[in-house]
Amino acid sequence: MYNKFQHFLQEELQKIKDAGLYKNERILVSPQGAKIKINTGQEVLNFCANNYLGLSNNLQLIAAAKKALDSHGYGMSSVRFICGTTDLHKELEQKIADFFGTEDTILYAACFDANGGVFEPLFNEQDAIISDSLNHASIIDGVRLCKAVRYRYNNADMEDLERQLQQAQAQRFRIIVTDGVFSMDGNVAPMDKILELAEKYDALVMVDESHSAGVVGATGRGVTELYNCRGKVDIITGTLGKAFGGAIGGFTTGRKEIIEMLRQRSRPYLFSNSLPPMVVAAGIEMFNMMSATNHLQEKLHANVKYFKDKIQHAGFDIKPTQSAIVAVMLYDAKLSQDFAAELLNEGIYVIGFYYPVVPQGLARIRVQLSAAHEFEHIDQCVSAFTKVGKKLGVI
Repeated sequence: MYNKFQHFLQEELQKIKDAGLYKNERILVSPQGAKIKINTGQEVLNFCANNYLGLSNNLQLIAAAKKALDSHGYGMSSVRFICGTTDLHKELEQKIADFFGTEDTILYAACFDANGGVFEPLFNEQDAIISDSLNHASIIDGVRLCKAVRYRYNNADMEDLERQLQQAQAQRFRIIVTDGVFSMDGNVAPMDKILELAEKYDALVMVDESHSAGVVGATGRGVTELYNCRGKVDIITGTLGKAFGGAIGGFTTGRKEIIEMLRQRSRPYLFSNSLPPMVVAAGIEMFNMMSATNHLQEKLHANVKYFKDKIQHAGFDIKPTQSAIVAVMLYDAKLSQDFAAELLNEGIYVIGFYYPVVPQGLARIRVQLSAAHEFEHIDQCVSAFTKVGKKLGVI
């Protein structure tokens, strides 16, 4: 039975390879950090992880996780409403709500599940979802699972959003959905203007803070802090797998009744095992750390500014960014692959992004800064970019 399908898959995979678009996975043999070891024996500087605050190998978080292994065991072997809820889960949910200035929180295995499980329980064919064109795949998939009428507006284009909101007046309820930081370009959603339009056209607002929480805003509380609108957004989704420790786990936080309805009807929550206690305990410790000091956010912001100034001075074209993501534009897909391979030889670990992850003709190296980086690491990175850029005729 499999022979014909196998042949089809082999041909498709070969086409991907021939187009220079095949994704190879590099293998790490060390903890995540500013410096990592890969299975070739190389020690390289890592500039492509979502480890924005450098917490992926933080000793305080590791200690909290170990303590929870002793006190609460390894796994829950159940979903939340059966016997998968612990005191740690409830404590973390409250910590998240306090951090974002919301009323309640619900935990998921990942933010993909949070976004996949948020729309269908709340909206139906009488309602409208108005989504930014560059929203994450998890939001797109979540919208597909819902029967609401779908509208899409051009990335961060408020005139287009207003046009879509005008059309959506035909529906019962409307919700505007946007990423906080768009992961390929590093730009930030204009939450102040989005909220103004939501007020004008009677719409709810949802923001995915996965790449913005811990990163933007003076204390890392995301785009609602950046635009001084904490508590005004109805739904916030996010992850523990990026700035917040880098492990796994997602959440939805927001209005009390919304979270209550998700507990009753959100399928990824109802039918997936609850997060392991060690992950939850590390999350609690992480929020305690972030409430005590802004040191990591301040260091991250300084690193981002330092890198942007240096890479532009070297002659590279970058996308405007207000986040820890800096897109160094190369435009050609194969060039982005070759550039990344050459940088690895220079001890810099980055990945080239190209279609279909980004639009055709807009290939780039996505550099992600971390609070774990020192200025000397950034100097080495820019020096390697400059050397390879000259070699490949980019600068």
